[in-house]
Amino acid sequence: MNHTQHNKHGSPLPVSLEFFPPKTEAGAAKLKGVRQALYALQPEFCSVTYGAGGSTQAGTFATVAEIQAEGIPAASHFSCIGATREKVRAELQQLRGMGVKRLVALRGDLPSGYGMGGDFHYASDLVAFIRAETGDAFHIEVAAYPEMHPQAHSPEQDLQAFATKVRAGANSAITQYFFNADAYFRFVDEVRAMGIEAPIVPGIMPILGASQLLRFSDACGAEVPRWLRLRLRGYGDDVESIRAFGLDVVTALCERLIAQGVPSLHFYTMNQSEPVREIARRLGLGPHG
Repeated sequence: MNHTQHNKHGSPLPVSLEFFPPKTEAGAAKLKGVRQALYALQPEFCSVTYGAGGSTQAGTFATVAEIQAEGIPAASHFSCIGATREKVRAELQQLRGMGVKRLVALRGDLPSGYGMGGDFHYASDLVAFIRAETGDAFHIEVAAYPEMHPQAHSPEQDLQAFATKVRAGANSAITQYFFNADAYFRFVDEVRAMGIEAPIVPGIMPILGASQLLRFSDACGAEVPRWLRLRLRGYGDDVESIRAFGLDVVTALCERLIAQGVPSLHFYTMNQSEPVREIARRLGLGPHG
């Protein structure tokens, strides 16, 4: 595919990228190179994740500042478990001072033995607070779970929780990654039936290795279909074959999503450039498609 992909409005399909804050100086230097390689895709924005309990906040904000300085809009993940209104207010002021215009508002991971206080219990509380404090200063993204949040009691409860987040003031949503496109389309249909029109951007996870992906997916509630799980296991330790197969699978998934009119694609880069660049090349995304 050599032509540039377009969305249903006729403009080139936007992409966004997620990175996690590096823990070492060597990691920071490597990530800088990864970002430069991926900027060829002209991302709409780059988001930076936040550790459990806000454990990497300094690293998150530092990476956000670097991306902004490189001329690309950066979105900071922003979690609220255990946080006070005063702390969140100060962090919002800090981010505004850095020129950040986009947030990914999350509840955050519950600490083990959860009993800790804080002024926010749900992401919807955080979204409402950000709106009340800052008006329209931020474009607010929230998380969506096409295959249900791992801690939700039912799909109905999960849909209601999502609707509450959007109605609290979110502009758009990014999904947990998935490999079953039908789960995404069904989720979007159900959300639209509730009268919610916010864009729901599919989160795309490149397949870099079998054991890591399966472990990660089991932990976060993303389903790896049986056929895919068995094929990955069948390759054993053959990393090259796993990556080649993974590129085919994820490219085909993206082709189906694009064909059915998704607003954009959000890539979970895992701080690596080549898999995302290759998928984008195959899809004809970016200026060099």
